[in-house]
Amino acid sequence: MSGATTDGWAGVVKGRPKVGDFAERSRRTTMRDIEAFSEMTGDRNPLHYDKELAEASIFGKLIVQGGVTSGMLNAVVAEDLPGPGTVFLGVDWKFVKAVGVDELIVGRVEITEVREDKPICKILTSVRNEAGEICLSGTATVYTVPLSKR
Repeated sequence: MSGATTDGWAGVVKGRPKVGDFAERSRRTTMRDIEAFSEMTGDRNPLHYDKELAEASIFGKLIVQGGVTSGMLNAVVAEDLPGPGTVFLGVDWKFVKAVGVDELIVGRVEITEVREDKPICKILTSVRNEAGEICLSGTATVYTVPLSKR
C-alpha cells in the first residue's frame, strides 16, 4: 500500500482549504482597465468612454465594465484561495453598484463548502468599493486542478 491520498486533493498546490477560510485582494481601477477590456472583448459602451454622457446617466460617472469588477475574483481564486490551478465551474453574481474609474475595489472569497472526493469548493464572493458598499455579490463553484511539474 502506497499511502497516497485518493481524495482528489493530492497535488493541489496550497492543499485542501477549510470552510471559513477567506482571502481578499484590492486594486484601484483606471482608464487603462477599460481600454484593455475593450481591446479583449470589443465592449466600447459609451458609459465607459463618454464622460459627459456617463455623468448625465444614472451612474453619474464613467464606469468600468462588469468584467473588470468580476475579474478581481478571478485573481483571488487563482492566486490566493483556493490558489494556483483554480478555475470557475459556475457563478451566480449580481452587479448591485457600478464601479467608477479611479475607485479602490476589494474582491473577497470565502469557502462555504469543500468536497471530500474532488478538489471542488463552493465560495461566497463579493467586490466592495472603498466606502465598503457591495458592488458585486454572489456565489461560485470552483475546481482546483492538481498541478505537477513534469
